[in-house]
Amino acid sequence: QVQLVESGGGLVQAGGSLRLSCAASGRTFTNYYMGWFRQAPGKEREFVASISRSSGSTKYVDSVKGRFTISRDNAKNTVYLQMNSLYPEDTAVYYCAADPLILHLLKGACDYWGQGTQVTVSS
Repeated sequence: QVQLVESGGGLVQAGGSLRLSCAASGRTFTNYYMGWFRQAPGKEREFVASISRSSGSTKYVDSVKGRFTISRDNAKNTVYLQMNSLYPEDTAVYYCAADPLILHLLKGACDYWGQGTQVTVSS
């Protein structure tokens, strides 16, 4: 089992920044690709970003490219999502996820999920 706990959400004005953190515990952190997903009210959950086990490869949904940065600290078993230039449409519950297979992660078919953290961007 892997336990994921997100933190760092909150209320921010448009154009502002937030940094989300996801602390992992349980199994070996470096065995897992890590990702962030989000779900806005009335919408389906969508992929936001992913990072490989060694941080050598990252992927982003087009709507956040150039604004969001995913990173991980394997010594701290933590993955981060730095969000800059936030828009009201970034408002959602953000979830951290882990899976040993990148294809599963990208499809949202992840073995492990956090409980989510709310991000609200006011206009």
